[in-house]
Amino acid sequence: MRSLELMICWISFLTLSISLSASSDDQFTVDGTVLELTDSNFDSAISTFDCIFVDFYAPWCGHCKRLNPELDAAAPILAKLKKPITIAKLNADKYSRLARKLEIDAFPTLMLYNHGVPMEYYGPRKADLLVRYLKKFVAPDVAVLESDSAVKEFVEDAGTFFPVFIGFGLNESLISGLGAKYKKKAWFAVAKDASEDVMVSYDFDKAPALVAKHPSYNEHSVFYGPFEDGFLEEFVKQSFLPLILPINQDTLKLLKDDKRKIVLTIVEDETHESLGKLTKALRAAAHANRDLVFGYVGVEQFEEFADSFHVDKKTQLPKIVVWDGDEEYDQVTGIETISQEEDHLTQVSRFLEGYREGRTEKKKFKGPSLMGFINSMIGIRSVYVIVFLVAVIMMLRSLGQVEEPPAAHERVHQTTSVPEGETSEITASDKKED
Repeated sequence: MRSLELMICWISFLTLSISLSASSDDQFTVDGTVLELTDSNFDSAISTFDCIFVDFYAPWCGHCKRLNPELDAAAPILAKLKKPITIAKLNADKYSRLARKLEIDAFPTLMLYNHGVPMEYYGPRKADLLVRYLKKFVAPDVAVLESDSAVKEFVEDAGTFFPVFIGFGLNESLISGLGAKYKKKAWFAVAKDASEDVMVSYDFDKAPALVAKHPSYNEHSVFYGPFEDGFLEEFVKQSFLPLILPINQDTLKLLKDDKRKIVLTIVEDETHESLGKLTKALRAAAHANRDLVFGYVGVEQFEEFADSFHVDKKTQLPKIVVWDGDEEYDQVTGIETISQEEDHLTQVSRFLEGYREGRTEKKKFKGPSLMGFINSMIGIRSVYVIVFLVAVIMMLRSLGQVEEPPAAHERVHQTTSVPEGETSEITASDKKED
C-alpha cells in the first residue's frame, strides 16, 4: 500500500514538472518582436532561450527611448539566424529589486546571455551594426569549411564589417586559440581542401596558408608561416587593420587598440585622382613593414585632425610623419613631404630608412592625444545640444516664463571596441523626476 502511495506521488510530481515546463515554454511568443520581461519570468526566459539579448531600461531615460526602434528593427533579423538570438527588454526602474540583484546601475544596460552566461555588451546600437556584432558573438570560434561552396558561403555570411581569416591546409588546433581570443575582432575558419579556383580567387599558390581578407577595403594578404612561436598571432594582430587605413572619425577609433606607430601621410584631398599612385606606394611599403601602421588623411575631409600635425595653408603636401598615437610624432630630417615629380615608392622607402636610422626630429602633437581626440569627437554633438539648451533656458528665464530646472547629470560610457556608434547611459541614481 505504501509503495502504491509513493508511486502516485512520484507520478504527480512528474506531471506537475512537465506542466510547469510546458507553461514556461508557452509563455513566450517567438515571432521576431522584442519580448517584454518581468521579475516573474526573467529567469525562465534566460533558461528557455540559448541566446537572449536583454535591454535593461527605464521609461524616463532618453537614451533608452532612442534605442527602442533600433531593437525593434534588429529583432526580426536576429530571430531568423541559423542560431537565433532573441531580443528582450526589462523595466529595471519598475523591477528595481531584480535590477539591484543583477547589479544594473545605469540605463540602458545591455546584456547578452549565451546559454545562461551573462556578458555586458558595449558595442554599437544602430540596428544594422547591432546585428553584425551579435552574429559574431554567437558564432563558433573557428568554422570548419568542407568545400569551395562552404568557403564562399562563410565569407558572404561574415559580411564586410570584420576582417576574415581562413586557414587553407591548416590544422584547426593552430588557430582555435586565436579564434577564441579575438572572437570580437574577426571571423576565423579553416578550409580542409582548396581547389585551384579558390587559390586563384584568394591569391595564394601553396598550402598551408592563412589568408586575411578585409571585405570593406577590398584587400587581402597571405601568411605562409612559420606558424609557431607567436609568428601566427603576430600576423593576425597586424592584420586586424588593412595595409593602408584611411583616417576618419570612425577608423581613428580602431587605432587605440593597436600599439604600433603610424606612418601618416597628410594630403590635400583624399578623393583626388592623384592619390592612387601614392596609396599604391604606401601599400607596397606596408607589405614590407608590418611593424608599422600606414594611413592617410585628407585636409578637406578631416581638417581638425590634420591640423594637429601643424598643417596650415603654407604646408607643402603630401606631408609624411610617424605618429606614436599619443602626443608626439617624428619628422624625418630632409624628407618631410612627398614630391609629385619623383617616384613615390622611392621617396617613401627613403623616408622609412631615415626613420629607422634615427634621423628624426620629434614634434608635439598639436591638440589632445588619440583617446582625447576620440572623446572630443564623441562629445561634440552633446556640447552643441547643451549650448543650445542653455541658451533657450536663459532666454526663457529672462522673459520670466520658467524657473531654473533641477540638474540632471548623465555619465557617458565610451565604447571600447567599436568602429562606430555611441553608447550612452544614465545612472539609476540620476533619474530625473517628471
